Amino acid sequence: MDRAADRVHLCDTVRKERLDKLLVEKGSVRTRERARALIMAGRVAVEGKIIDKPGTQINGDAQFQLQGEDSSYVSRGGKKLEGAIKAFGIDPKGMVVMDVGASTGGFTDCVLQKGAQKVYAVDVGYGQLAWKLQKDPRVVNLERKNIRYLPREEVQEETDLILIDTSFISIEKFLPHLLGFLKKGGAILSLIKPQFEVGKGEVGKGGVVRDKALHEKVIDRISKFSRGLGLKVLGVTESSLLGPKGNKEFFIYLKKENEKDGKTKGTRTS
Repeated sequence: MDRAADRVHLCDTVRKERLDKLLVEKGSVRTRERARALIMAGRVAVEGKIIDKPGTQINGDAQFQLQGEDSSYVSRGGKKLEGAIKAFGIDPKGMVVMDVGASTGGFTDCVLQKGAQKVYAVDVGYGQLAWKLQKDPRVVNLERKNIRYLPREEVQEETDLILIDTSFISIEKFLPHLLGFLKKGGAILSLIKPQFEVGKGEVGKGGVVRDKALHEKVIDRISKFSRGLGLKVLGVTESSLLGPKGNKEFFIYLKKENEKDGKTKGTRTS
């Protein structure tokens, strides 16, 4: 009886901590900021179960694993963008950039590390941007801002490059509005997420769009829409990383020109 009581007592006194704090305490990552980014990216498993909320209370003796290789960016979005800018030969050095759908700030972190002069990080959410980016004087944190209705005066200058990583909305809904923030000759590099571009009846089991014909249909439609806005389609490439649930995603690279060029055709880089 006494031994059983002792066991109960020991179990009851196991200390619980926030998951992000535990990752740092156990030496898995160096900072709470990095821990939060990994957790929110779905890369931390506790006792075999993925946990995506940094504040989740976890037993101090729980077993956890990091999924995949660690990254030098605050989220896996940075690695996605790195692959795209390499594919298209984009050099962000000295650029004024807008990051639409910034979230934790993977895209923002990537272009800053590659020399961007300034980044306007825009997101409809609140409190998501990594702390190191909130503190960075080169970052203007425009949170709680819906890009569809963002006033022009919120951005002090025209941008050289606009990055887009949004969910649950077609980029066609806000792409025309973005042109007012982009200088002549500026570029747009946007993720195309077929799961948010096709009709509801075309999304497969588990929220995944597997049909290559649907991928091509979405890319062709967005390319045509972009040309109709006077944008030149410089290319399309598949993202080096899969999206949530294993969805294939694509990057489209656009340039703002003087006149509409309906004859310009996009090229595939992969």
